[in-house]
Amino acid sequence: MIKKVFLEHPKTVNESYTEHLGNASRFGFSMIFAGFACVIHGLIPCLFKNTGSKMISELHHDMVTHRTAAKKTAEKSFQHS
Repeated sequence: MIKKVFLEHPKTVNESYTEHLGNASRFGFSMIFAGFACVIHGLIPCLFKNTGSKMISELHHDMVTHRTAAKKTAEKSFQHS
């Protein structure tokens, strides 16, 4: 049960539990910051004009790049087994 809850998903993205916690937390805090920036932008349109869209683009790039790297590592591990 513990393995399924804490380790199964991180393994699918080629991360340990601790690595996954760090990466997921970084994503979460980045989205919270961007969300606040968007709310402030809504109130004062001259502030944070590009913050939300820039953060979305950066997070998407990080996720896709990491996913591709994890897939390549998994393929290499499978080939060497």
